[in-house]
Amino acid sequence: MKRNAFTSVALAAALLMRCGPLFAHHGTNAEYDGKHPITLMGTVTEFEFVNPHVQIYFDAKDDKGNLVHWGCEAPSPGRLVRIGWTRRELKPGDQITITLDPAKSGAPIGALRRLVTPEGKEMGVTPIVPDSEK
Repeated sequence: MKRNAFTSVALAAALLMRCGPLFAHHGTNAEYDGKHPITLMGTVTEFEFVNPHVQIYFDAKDDKGNLVHWGCEAPSPGRLVRIGWTRRELKPGDQITITLDPAKSGAPIGALRRLVTPEGKEMGVTPIVPDSEK
């Protein structure tokens, strides 16, 4: 009987350890304010086209003119490639306009909604339909 209880506890612990990382991911609704997106103009400092999420780092001025270093999380590279992004989409020094859901904490981080490249190409996290096709 003791062995059966021990086996059950060990099995439950093993399952929880295996499934734990699944619960730790996909918390964007808790971290970012999706009801109050902001749009910033900035200069790309780094573009990391890596899993699990593409990262865009850029500098933008706040309302007082101070330079703020921002970080922006985007979906996975695979998802972005399927809607037209490439790993060469951005490079340090590029001037961008970016719309993101800011962190609820007030930290200079956010979740990407849309981005306009230096060439004027509008990119998003879902396919963007031009006004002429709506």
